[in-house]
Amino acid sequence: MKTWLIIGGGLHFVILIASALTPRMLDWRANLASLHPFLRRLFWVYGCFIVLVIISFGTLTLLRSDELAAAGPLARSVCAMIALFWLVRLVVQFFVFDAGPFLTTIFRRVGYHGLTFLFSALVFIYGCAALNLHPL
Repeated sequence: MKTWLIIGGGLHFVILIASALTPRMLDWRANLASLHPFLRRLFWVYGCFIVLVIISFGTLTLLRSDELAAAGPLARSVCAMIALFWLVRLVVQFFVFDAGPFLTTIFRRVGYHGLTFLFSALVFIYGCAALNLHPL
């Protein structure tokens, strides 16, 4: 399980690469320009908090993979919370967001589907850890 958790911890930092590209790829500067300055700043603050949560998940996993793999009650709870976070992210992606208008290039389509795969992998990895199941 430790190896899977280390992979999961690293995947969080791969997701951060996409997060760093998102404002430019979706032209936030132009698309958010019409918002009231408070709402525009709020949007950016929410984005920063999400980035901090992802950094925390990855760092916590990489630094404490032994403890998370040991499957104590706290470790299983942390893994369940991380799995739930990514599961909810997938639900939002499929049932709330309509990314279609932004998937205008092969690069964007590959990135979108790649992220979907990464989110699913994180649900699987952390879900297995939370349930004390050993994948493969």
